[in-house]
Amino acid sequence: MIKDQLGRGLTDLRISLTDRCNLRCSYCMPKEIFGPDYVFLRKAEWLRFSELDDLVAAFVRLGVRKIRLTGGEPLLRPGLAKYIHGLKHLHRIEDIAMTTNGLRLAERAGELKLAGLDRVTVSLDALDPEIAGTMNGRGVSPRAVLAGIAAAQHEGFQVKVNMVVERGVNDGEILPMARYFKQRGISLRFIEFMDVGNHNGWKMERVVSGREILSAIQTEFEVEAVDLSSSQQVAKRYRYADGSAEFGLITSVTQPFCGGCTRARISADGKLYTCLFASSGLDLKQILRANDYDRDQLFGLLSRHWGARGDRYSELRSQTKQAAHKVEMSYIGG
Repeated sequence: MIKDQLGRGLTDLRISLTDRCNLRCSYCMPKEIFGPDYVFLRKAEWLRFSELDDLVAAFVRLGVRKIRLTGGEPLLRPGLAKYIHGLKHLHRIEDIAMTTNGLRLAERAGELKLAGLDRVTVSLDALDPEIAGTMNGRGVSPRAVLAGIAAAQHEGFQVKVNMVVERGVNDGEILPMARYFKQRGISLRFIEFMDVGNHNGWKMERVVSGREILSAIQTEFEVEAVDLSSSQQVAKRYRYADGSAEFGLITSVTQPFCGGCTRARISADGKLYTCLFASSGLDLKQILRANDYDRDQLFGLLSRHWGARGDRYSELRSQTKQAAHKVEMSYIGG
């Protein structure tokens, strides 16, 4: 396995299939920026599935065993189920997951299961319709998302729910969300509000720390730690003492886990990013579409690029100036 400058291997690849989304979540694609006149990528600017096949084959040689499909909203990408089937059967990826806003999940869950998708993570930030509608920027009620989650469970998917917690916005929803998903045996992951992209108005005082979230949950439930190392997973895992469910804390701001990060990201426009907070990426599309494109040369380039990696933005956040420009989360899927 190839190692970067800090001795980190490469095991997980996140592929953004489109920059388009049918929501405008305030921490990802705020409607003030991504409005009716916003110019999204043309479909020809997305990487073709055949090009992604070549990339996946190279990344598997480098050590990747898990793939997560993201967006934008991946369920907006035509041909998704067929592509998942190819990933599972051509490349023999051990684990294929997808992160979605869940709006189209109820109608697609069966098709995705049949194609070979293993896991689903659904983004939902509140149960209260007004709060949820404000955060998703479209006034959309959680009803359709909850129906998608139920459909995914019915199909036998391992389902997780991601909740971004922002002080003064949805921090009052921590316990209602915990109760709801505990009752249904679904793992809920609370994510500290992060300074991804350039437009979400991030400030440290708007971050609800993982410690605060844990304290809130402990006011009502007895919990015990499962895995706090974050060496293999981004979430610090806990379970309820009655065994009903787990929950996780993703503490990228207050307790960074850069030292265990083994993830690479391919953006919707075909660039390779070695950090969620990166300012620039390696243009893979240009390489794949060059007249002299060669698969072995691609593998060597990716190997050298990962070997030169030294990213640890979250560990240095408080010590250095913020990057003047960072890739938008809608391009790399978080």
